[in-house]
Amino acid sequence: MSQIPLVNLAAQHAEVADEVMSGFLEVMTEASFIQGKLVAAFEEEYARYLGVEHCVGVANGTDAIELALRAAGLGAGDEVVLPANTFVATAEAVVRAGGTPVLVDVDPTHLLIDNEQVVTSITPRTQVVIPVHLYGQVASLETIGPALEKSGISVVEDAAQAQGASRNGRSAGSLGDVAATSFYPGKNLGAYGDAGAVMTNSDELALRVRLLANHGSRVRYQHEIVGFNSRLDTLQAVVLSAKLARLDRWNAARRAAAARYDSMLTDVADVVRPNAQAGNEHVWHLYVIRVPHRDKIVRNMNEDGIGAAVHYPVPIHLHPAFSDLGYGAGAFPVAERAAGEILSLPLHPHITADDQERVVGSLRAALGQ
Repeated sequence: MSQIPLVNLAAQHAEVADEVMSGFLEVMTEASFIQGKLVAAFEEEYARYLGVEHCVGVANGTDAIELALRAAGLGAGDEVVLPANTFVATAEAVVRAGGTPVLVDVDPTHLLIDNEQVVTSITPRTQVVIPVHLYGQVASLETIGPALEKSGISVVEDAAQAQGASRNGRSAGSLGDVAATSFYPGKNLGAYGDAGAVMTNSDELALRVRLLANHGSRVRYQHEIVGFNSRLDTLQAVVLSAKLARLDRWNAARRAAAARYDSMLTDVADVVRPNAQAGNEHVWHLYVIRVPHRDKIVRNMNEDGIGAAVHYPVPIHLHPAFSDLGYGAGAFPVAERAAGEILSLPLHPHITADDQERVVGSLRAALGQ
């Protein structure tokens, strides 16, 4: 029996292959591999797509967060508030930029950052809040945004899982002072390797990101600040431009697939289905359900050829790498409970209704139904 993967990158490639190969040939003919004109073209296209003034292509999503934080002025010992339920890169970038992660729990319905806890976590050392747009929908900060602005606290969006998502008509990546995204291959907008970007409406922040990502230099061999090397290569820009032209259609297909899962799972006992927060246009980077005995369910489904997976099984504070933050088990009960229950079902633009029927059938069998 054929496998049903969590994502199907081969199907995506089949759609863009001719366009990508033509672009690759142009790059190779011109030998313009670093910061070529096609990088600038993609940056302009993505900025226009999001409705922001600037997009700066960088090497990967983790660098993008770090660069956004550094550009926002984060310094040694400054505190950054972020959710316990996120990929480790969010917290890693804070530490790499010299800051101290301050974790908060998530809301029990959408598993997005808990705004009330953000407010109670703010201290005189708080410089940044990172709302992580998780699973394909936008984390809301509008209820506390004015208070953050009044306190001089920057908002740095982690928009790696929300390309094409919006909140109240505004695109993820355009809501904060500056935003970061990842173009890791499995993202809604994915490259053929690591890639990322920083987005902002601020001329000053955009320039600082460009300087930091290019050895502190805008003129060759003249270095204004200490930076490092984090540049989007031209071959990846070719791929991203080709896929960006299809992103809205692919996201619509994801929404249709999510709706099918919703319908198929209505009578499946012990399954908590995901849902979109009011005001959000969800793009379903992941379709994350909650089930009892999750590890056994995943194992059984994988043995059945279903690419079910877990994002993420360990909250940030329970990783040994962040034990020095001083949080112990029980510090963030919502995130901790969810970490033991969440299960991502296969979902991508090319999944078929028949595939989904088989996924749900495997899930029912694993649940003993």
